[in-house]
Amino acid sequence: MKIAVTGKGGVGKTTIAASLARLYAADAERVLAVDADPDANLGLALGFTDHELARVKPIADMSELIAERTKSGSGGPGAFFKINPRVDDIPARFSVDKDGVKLLVMGTVDTGGGGCVCPEHVVLRRVVSHLVVKSGEVVIMDMEAGIEHLGRGTARMVDKFIVVVEPGSRSIQTYERIKRLAADLGVTNVSVVGNKVTGLADEDFIAARAPQSELLGFVGYHTNLMGADRSGKPAIEADAIFAEEMRRIKENLDR
Repeated sequence: MKIAVTGKGGVGKTTIAASLARLYAADAERVLAVDADPDANLGLALGFTDHELARVKPIADMSELIAERTKSGSGGPGAFFKINPRVDDIPARFSVDKDGVKLLVMGTVDTGGGGCVCPEHVVLRRVVSHLVVKSGEVVIMDMEAGIEHLGRGTARMVDKFIVVVEPGSRSIQTYERIKRLAADLGVTNVSVVGNKVTGLADEDFIAARAPQSELLGFVGYHTNLMGADRSGKPAIEADAIFAEEMRRIKENLDR
């Protein structure tokens, strides 16, 4: 199973991604959780301590490794480099394990707002492609609000794109944009998780804007999850109702 979790910032996608990772690990699956969001905090949501995360270096920051694999050296902008570097050993070498979930942090490339075709970007994209196409693990990727950084072939190999939404127009707008981007890549396996719902009115708001066939389920607004976040405790261990909601979502995902 290869799952990409995305959505507008603040909707709770990282909590959903971390909870799915923990549930798959509890089922004795080998799980790799990939933090592909520039605002990287998936490790904290999984229950890693600050001390444990201090050992994790984002792949994008490994300048020597990137130069070695792409043969880019120090040629600077415009220099030639390999666009198909070897990356198959990177997940095992640079991930850290906790409670049966391995964490890999991708990091981000500072492009000054203009985008780039650069060694760092090439390596990150190749790692994602390797994980989706060749990895034998359950891979759960916590992504930024979109799928632009996935190539066409890689995107089609992802088993499910989950867009986390909350009952608000801006969140739904992001979901609709992601669906259009996915369609441009030939991807139709997009599903929705409604988060932070407070009642039937919220559920109806989301259900009216997302096809029933795409809805994986709803998660309530649980105020005690904030305390779990402050204490470094995974959300799925902090609230029994939330845990049951996530189990139902996983069951729907596995069908």
